[in-house]
Amino acid sequence: AVIVAIGLFTEKDVSTLLAGLTAFAAVLMLIFKDSLLGLVAGIQLSANNMVRIGDWIVMPSSGADGDVIEINLTTVKVQNFDKTITTIPTYKLVSESFTNWRGMEESKGRRIKRSINIDVGSIHYLTEEEIATLKESSLLNSYMQEKMKDLEEYNASRKNRLDERRMTNVGTFREYLESWIASNPNINQEMTHMVRQLQPTPTGLPIEIYCFSARQRWIDYENVQSDIFDHVFAILDLFNLKAFQFSSNAVVAGKS
Repeated sequence: AVIVAIGLFTEKDVSTLLAGLTAFAAVLMLIFKDSLLGLVAGIQLSANNMVRIGDWIVMPSSGADGDVIEINLTTVKVQNFDKTITTIPTYKLVSESFTNWRGMEESKGRRIKRSINIDVGSIHYLTEEEIATLKESSLLNSYMQEKMKDLEEYNASRKNRLDERRMTNVGTFREYLESWIASNPNINQEMTHMVRQLQPTPTGLPIEIYCFSARQRWIDYENVQSDIFDHVFAILDLFNLKAFQFSSNAVVAGKS
């Protein structure tokens, strides 16, 4: 109606006015492209609660890995952990993927998922002497008594040694770690925790520890994780297991 009224007063054709208005709108959209995209993106970010000031986000495509310190119409500023500042166009947080660690920070634990590679050559059935030694552990005593009872019942009707079931050092090691993790005060016992065996590789048999640290702050989390694997590496010898590592005497292909 406004355009028709303007056309009557100026004696201009309405289609001409509409064409001019369209061209003017296109120029405005081109000039204010980032502002318009940022406005729409800001509404989406706020409505979907995708990012807030103080969130730790990681966006590899923009080189961002740190805390959000500012959100405005056109840009989001992230202070990386090396104290540099990365500026990201607001609309990129909607059009591209990024990781927000807020969920981890609001949860009751931070995931630990690391493995140790066991030298396959050190895996064997437990000897009577090893069984006697391991049974003295308070973490293994009840498990080994129950396991030995089950094995005795199973093997009672087996005449061939190949048909018998026996305890292995690596299986007992996994059970020990399960019990040790379950009694560790630095591990959140309300969240999933397990010790599992992964697919063997040319670098040994991976034994993975999967659990959640009850301490989420970065330094505390790293200390908890390091303490766990300090203990794991040190305790291997008591199970007559060896961690896999390349020998310094290994022959390198292509060299004589």
